[in-house]
Amino acid sequence: MNAEIITIGDEILLGQIVDSNSAWIGQQLNLMNIRVNQITSISDTAEAIFNALNQASSRAKLIIVTGGLGPTKDDITKQTIANYFGKKLVRNAEVLAHVKKLFARFAPDKVMPEVNQAQADVLEGCQVLFNDVGTAPGMLVEKDGKLYVFLPGVPFEMKFLITNRVLPLIASRVSSSTIEHRHIITIGLGESFLAAKIVDIEESLPNNIKLAYLPKVGLVRLRLTQIGGSQISIDYYHAQLVERLKEHVVSTKDVTIEQAIVEAFSADNLKFATAESCTGGSIAAGITAISGASAMFDCGIVAYHNSIKQNLLGVQESTLMIHGAVSEQTVIEMAEGVKKLAGADYAIATSGIAGPGGGTPEKPVGTVWIAVTGKYQTKIKLFHFHNDRLINIERTVAQAYAMLWNMYVDDKSI
Repeated sequence: MNAEIITIGDEILLGQIVDSNSAWIGQQLNLMNIRVNQITSISDTAEAIFNALNQASSRAKLIIVTGGLGPTKDDITKQTIANYFGKKLVRNAEVLAHVKKLFARFAPDKVMPEVNQAQADVLEGCQVLFNDVGTAPGMLVEKDGKLYVFLPGVPFEMKFLITNRVLPLIASRVSSSTIEHRHIITIGLGESFLAAKIVDIEESLPNNIKLAYLPKVGLVRLRLTQIGGSQISIDYYHAQLVERLKEHVVSTKDVTIEQAIVEAFSADNLKFATAESCTGGSIAAGITAISGASAMFDCGIVAYHNSIKQNLLGVQESTLMIHGAVSEQTVIEMAEGVKKLAGADYAIATSGIAGPGGGTPEKPVGTVWIAVTGKYQTKIKLFHFHNDRLINIERTVAQAYAMLWNMYVDDKSI
């Protein structure tokens, strides 16, 4: 089975929001060995919806459409697909009762407008995909051997419907060939250097096993995919890659580096703290976004002003006067100060000039110092990034995690 994904909404075309729905749907379909041939974003107009459905149905067996199912007049998707399939919209009593119940819960003192009742209108003859977590139901239509799935664009509602309604329905229709994935999360090597290091292993892969490189700032994720065959085969090549890259491997699971840090530190009963200036709490936010972080994360201090660096973290006034806030000496004292304050085993400190202003000839925009202190040592690195503020912050966070992980691995070997 092959698929196409259509996302509806002017807000996507205008760049007001990023289409993360399609990426997530594609990942879920890939796990079921369903290939996504095309992803299309279109405006919320009848003509665009008609054209997109016509084109997708000529190429794919499964067409998934998200967006445009809201209660307002600019959400015309339902009426348009009713016209497309030559059906009428009918009000579903079960969905209407659910909508009324939700409205009463969140607005108990108000009468539900008629426009909200219209959310219970579904395509005649469709299979209703009941939405437990929102008001707009999904719809599944089968025509000429093709499946059309219409879902709300709200991400958590779409994910619920895909997981609990759509995937179970299509599971019996997909190829019987099994699909296996293995993952390796690496740091310390760029994509091209990584590829050169494992080129012989990659060239030896059989036709039913593919290797994908998925780089992002600070790390490269490798994914092995095997279609058909035995599990022993993919495990054999996965083990070869792990052995070849062992000093760069963070995890052999499909996790983020933040999750790998949280899991490793929690398992070893280690505590972690942060003192951030130029990153503004982004390092701490990445860690605390992971479930279970409370087992290893003690505190995060955003020490933007020098008085906080001095009075809370114990940075010496003379250090700031002589070397400045963006300096090796300052980040060392910040890291060691927050480690002492929190009673932590490890700590990170960052200080830099994220930009676009604030640079000097001696310390241009993009100058960043990072310090990581651990059980036995403190390490410092100077980075020279570029002029984009958000990218500079993202790179600083990625480098900080990498430094922390490398120190953790070094300490375990002592």
